[in-house]
Amino acid sequence: MIKPAALVSALISILVINALGQQRPPAPAPSPQPSPRAVPAQAPLADDDVVRITTNLVQVDAVVTDRDGNQVTDLRPEDFEILENGRVKQISNFSYITIGPTAIPAAAAAAPASAKPRRDPNVPPVPPARLRPTQVQRTIALVVDDLTMSGDSVYYTRRALKKYVDEQVQPGDLVAIIRAGAGIGTLQQFTNDRQRLYAAIERVRWIPTGGGLQGAFAPINPLDRLAGDTTRQQSTLPDSGDSQRVGLKELNDYRVERFTVGTLGALSFVVNGLRELPGRKAVVLFSDGFSIQDSHGESTQILTSLQRLVDLANRASVVFYTIDTRGVQPNGLTAADNTNGSIGSPLPYLRPDQIGMQVLSVRSAQMDRNQDGLRNLAKGTGGVALINNNDVNQGIRRALNDMSGYYLIGYRPDEGTFEPATGRVHFNRLTVRLKNRPKLLVRSRTGFIGVAEKEARPQPHTRAEQLMTALVSPFGAGDVNLRLTSLFMSEPATGPVMRSMLLIDPRNLTFTQQPDGQYQAVMDILAVTVGEKWEVIDQLNRVETIRVRPEALQRFLGKGMVYDLNVPIKRPGGYQLRVAVRDTATGRVGSASQYVSVPNLSQKRLTLSGLVVASASGVSSARKPDSVASGGGTAEAEDPEIGPASRNFRRGMQLDYGFIIYNARLDSATLHPQLTTQARLFRDGKEVFAGLVQPFDPSQQADLERLKIGGRLQLGSQLAPGEYVLQVVVTDALADKQHRMATQWIDFEILN
Repeated sequence: MIKPAALVSALISILVINALGQQRPPAPAPSPQPSPRAVPAQAPLADDDVVRITTNLVQVDAVVTDRDGNQVTDLRPEDFEILENGRVKQISNFSYITIGPTAIPAAAAAAPASAKPRRDPNVPPVPPARLRPTQVQRTIALVVDDLTMSGDSVYYTRRALKKYVDEQVQPGDLVAIIRAGAGIGTLQQFTNDRQRLYAAIERVRWIPTGGGLQGAFAPINPLDRLAGDTTRQQSTLPDSGDSQRVGLKELNDYRVERFTVGTLGALSFVVNGLRELPGRKAVVLFSDGFSIQDSHGESTQILTSLQRLVDLANRASVVFYTIDTRGVQPNGLTAADNTNGSIGSPLPYLRPDQIGMQVLSVRSAQMDRNQDGLRNLAKGTGGVALINNNDVNQGIRRALNDMSGYYLIGYRPDEGTFEPATGRVHFNRLTVRLKNRPKLLVRSRTGFIGVAEKEARPQPHTRAEQLMTALVSPFGAGDVNLRLTSLFMSEPATGPVMRSMLLIDPRNLTFTQQPDGQYQAVMDILAVTVGEKWEVIDQLNRVETIRVRPEALQRFLGKGMVYDLNVPIKRPGGYQLRVAVRDTATGRVGSASQYVSVPNLSQKRLTLSGLVVASASGVSSARKPDSVASGGGTAEAEDPEIGPASRNFRRGMQLDYGFIIYNARLDSATLHPQLTTQARLFRDGKEVFAGLVQPFDPSQQADLERLKIGGRLQLGSQLAPGEYVLQVVVTDALADKQHRMATQWIDFEILN
């Protein structure tokens, strides 16, 4: 196993260093804009949460719009009235919160995606800035119900998602595109990287084995019925009364319910992941709809699952915007319908003059019934259901406009609102309305289950619960400080591999002295690598015992502990690694995640490995074996300010970086490549430094298929502390114009 120190040494120390310190130092970066904050109109907020459901305060959010859908932001507490179970409550907390960018102008929203200029392949892209929780202005999960959607609906949904990514993603947006049928793929990372969002859209496909048809309705095909197959027209033809049809209808009800409950379960998983994020969050659900009743008009498991999802979303400050992706559908006969039982003979149970009317009636009822679930989910969380509309993207625009701001309204609940002593659990109806403002519309959550927040959101207790809860957190749990560095490489012996270094703060672990005098800590590690088709590529579930000599304990605690995770990759694609670490003694948990793109080297296009960064002293200093991991992994100590796993630097330091170039074209005469390199530095998505474009000298390289290259940056003493992104750009003068440039980037932090 190659240790991180050896990796850095291979990529940096033995390379010819390009002395970029002679170039002008980066200019000081502008200070980041302050995070949006609440401006109370009457009483200060109880805390940073949006929705609070406790025994002494119930606080909900509300959006007020005019008839044209524009938000109204100047209302006061006396304009509102809030009712619990029909009883008016006195408002004790009131505030209007302004967040995110302003509402999208109608002209900009209507601009076609084709109006967006395509990126010049010979101009390096701007790397996305890594968002911290305090920098997030809007959190948006776009969920595609591919378990039940038709092929037509999937096509229009993909088109709407591309339009959104092209035109409407803002710098402070944190976005995930999630497929309900993705299984563990619902762990999809939230990101502001457009390229990753495009890749997620490409993976949205119609599932022929799912519950959805090719079109909105199953075509009438009586020939199938005469042959004994009645499942294709179950939704469009009336019952004939025979037992076989009734049995098949019940079987179809069960099949539809199974897929729908699966979708609601995936949505619950998404909401649980969003729960820890600050502020108000939006989930936009693209679906062909689902009914909360079966074909006999009876309530099903779907209704129970929907009620639980609404309560979970309300407690997590999540608003659902639901979109019926079928749009406006012709409910009558279509060219796909066959109304003849045999040549020239209509079906015996449908007279020719009744066929059109009966089909129209049945299909209209089915369309309306399947919209019930979408309406209830949106209404219950204070969102909007977009139905009977062919503009699928309008639902996204509505969600974004709603997220520009909202009112927070709180009151003191009655003693009978929560009755844990009696064991009774009931639903408390909430109504938020305006007084004397008939031209305005108000939307808010419709209620909550009578269980206090502490009982409704129990903390995980078992090892498995704690690790899994941390693993699905969008930003990662922070009780154990972790930093993950993952990068793609390709080696002659192993081929493509994803190498990862997990930096663990040992001060968050519990060390106890053993009879032999050494100090010992036990930690649980759960790591999952998920491929772009949502399959688990690799999984690690291990208990590690860390032992440290007594004389080295203080030195070890002052450093970071690096744990190596290496995953061989059999095929190119996008991969995400999620890691959770738990201190066994205390139950404290931390987690981290990273996305790595593995290119297809067989295409013979210019490609770069991942970037490694460290300070000059961090590269040259050898690690001392202060600790030993006994669970099968490799753990070593690293200085938290100079090592490649920490990616932390001080102003005035020299930053060394290294990477490998693959598939560089060779000149037919000299058998040498013609490459140039450039380093660029970004902060908050803005370039603060551009290095000189320098020719690459391959004379010291033994393997021209894997060109090792490194550089050095002198970090300016005036650089503001914060997050930065280092980008390297390599240009191949011998390659074709579309593929002559390759880039790679990595984020790091400059400390105070």
